[in-house]
Amino acid sequence: MVKTTLKILYTSDVHGNAMPLLYGTNEKAELGLAKYATVVNKVKSENEHVLVIDNGDLIQGTPLMTHYVKEHHEKENPMIGIMNKIGIDAGVIGNHEFNFGKKILLDAIEQSNYPWLSANLLDAKTEKPIFGPPYMIKTMENGIKIAIVGVTTHYIPNWESPEHIEGIEFKDAYESLKEWVAYIHKNDHPDILIASYHGGLERDLNTSEPTEPLTGENQGYEMCKRIEGIDILLTGHQHRTLTGKINNVLVTQPGNNGKMYGDIDIDLERVNGDWVILDKQATIKTVEGVEAHPEVLQYIKPIESSTQQWLDQPIGHINGDMKISDPFQARVKKHPFIEFIQKVQMEASGADISVTALLNNDSEGFETVVTMRDIVSNYMYPNTLVVLELYGSDIIQALEKSAEYFVINEDRELSVNLAYVTPKPQHYNYDMWEGINYTINVSKPIGSRIENITYHGEVLQEDYTYEVVLNNYRASGGGNYDMFKGKPVVKEIQKDAVELIHAYFEKYKTVESTITENFKVKM
Repeated sequence: MVKTTLKILYTSDVHGNAMPLLYGTNEKAELGLAKYATVVNKVKSENEHVLVIDNGDLIQGTPLMTHYVKEHHEKENPMIGIMNKIGIDAGVIGNHEFNFGKKILLDAIEQSNYPWLSANLLDAKTEKPIFGPPYMIKTMENGIKIAIVGVTTHYIPNWESPEHIEGIEFKDAYESLKEWVAYIHKNDHPDILIASYHGGLERDLNTSEPTEPLTGENQGYEMCKRIEGIDILLTGHQHRTLTGKINNVLVTQPGNNGKMYGDIDIDLERVNGDWVILDKQATIKTVEGVEAHPEVLQYIKPIESSTQQWLDQPIGHINGDMKISDPFQARVKKHPFIEFIQKVQMEASGADISVTALLNNDSEGFETVVTMRDIVSNYMYPNTLVVLELYGSDIIQALEKSAEYFVINEDRELSVNLAYVTPKPQHYNYDMWEGINYTINVSKPIGSRIENITYHGEVLQEDYTYEVVLNNYRASGGGNYDMFKGKPVVKEIQKDAVELIHAYFEKYKTVESTITENFKVKM
């Protein structure tokens, strides 16, 4: 009787975090691939059979990667260089892999010493996988045959700039996985089948109750319940931390930003020449207390030094107070930082109605002296701008959608709707508008909370059209703002927000901190 254990390590949603620090403050942090490299090195030295996988959203998310794309894109992608040093076996494409455009992604794939598995991202002309093989077979030294199939949430066209995904067909992730799992079992007869899905769970792991609108963005629960032949489903995208089983499929998700990783043990026994799974368990572990790998630190040093110099460049000044002390209050009442972003968008686009959000609860606004570090800390996504032609009725629907952000809690106080907090914080899906005046009355039912909407002093007309500037994520319907989908595009501004803010400071040098009280939230 021969028994053995296969160990799987995996990351998801690392989002450009290589170094164990927070770029906004340069404080040390318990995260990043430099620490994870030490973990993998140790695990490989202590275990005979180890498989290492990344589940997507690897190359975007930090100033390091923004600077790389802007100034060093002709060099090796640092996240790929580190993964090559770690020696991972496979990667999967995440939705944020497209944020910098197709060339940056294709270069990253070309530089990788491992395959990027991509079963449902197809060439629109040939209908064949466009970025890599749909799956791979890995046979360990003892003969264990492992199939790894990769799929990506097909919801990407709802968020991404069209030019970044031109020529790509995003096939339904569930349907693609079902097709390939059957194919793999019929043709390759693996001992273990792992599905690595850059997507998450649309239902509660234990109760099966929906945890979000069933749009198709996340299909992990359905995959486990309805596709036969999956042993392990690696998930991500939602930035959740979970382990469990659905229909005897082991499911995991290891959070985000390289703070944690999935550690999976599969116990097997050889029976009549075949390996049979006896048990499978998953644990989410932290990199807290782990020393960063010196080889990774040495490798990243040149571009990290260049990034730090770039971040410390003073680029403008604020006359007045543009600091954010309370992110909730910055959404309840007009804040000068939000007004500043609206002004940047309106000047860049020529539109006189603008939409933006406070993207992160860690955003601190601007001190008197503004550096690049301040800009990228407050605006961490490489969004571009789009001007849409919207009917007044579309604007009202969008305002009602944003108004869902607020609730009145048990203490009769204004609070945040839990749907915007769990299972994944989505504060960035509450929008604030400039160029119109409006009131959100939270005491009224959802869907009928918007009052007193005016444009240039006149009542907003539902059947009139208005030009509105907003970021490309929202313009494509991201955040379930379906009223924006398919609307006429008046103009596209092909510079990302960091560039636009930088250009604004270059033009004006000193910016006044101002507030135009154009909206209010009441109970």
